[in-house]
Amino acid sequence: MQDENCIFCKIAKGEVPTSKVYEDDTCIVFDDNDPLMPVHTLIIPKDHYANIGDGVPEETLGHVFGLVGKIAEMKGVTEGGYRVLVNTGDDASQSVKHLHVHILGGGHMPRPNDQDWGPAATNAAKYGYC
Repeated sequence: MQDENCIFCKIAKGEVPTSKVYEDDTCIVFDDNDPLMPVHTLIIPKDHYANIGDGVPEETLGHVFGLVGKIAEMKGVTEGGYRVLVNTGDDASQSVKHLHVHILGGGHMPRPNDQDWGPAATNAAKYGYC
């Protein structure tokens, strides 16, 4: 199943060029066009699912996440470490509404709890947001 208006579906069908890292029958893996780290690679299923909670079959999720270690090794970030991230929905800043897994690496990243999360954070009072 595909969404004809989804940029990631178009990438999966080969209609939009990308810097492909890996491809199989289920997934395509490519480097992010606007990287946040020296390594910023996305794994997407070829079938369209809006997010991780959109009824994705377990075998598809297993395959997507099963590729993480392989791709991290291909990208050379297994030694220093890497972050795996899935944004789900608007509050999580999901920019493309197609399930995708980010692999980020190639340098030091702060821990998520070392960042200022703004007024929605449980520690908002500490920062004067409320």
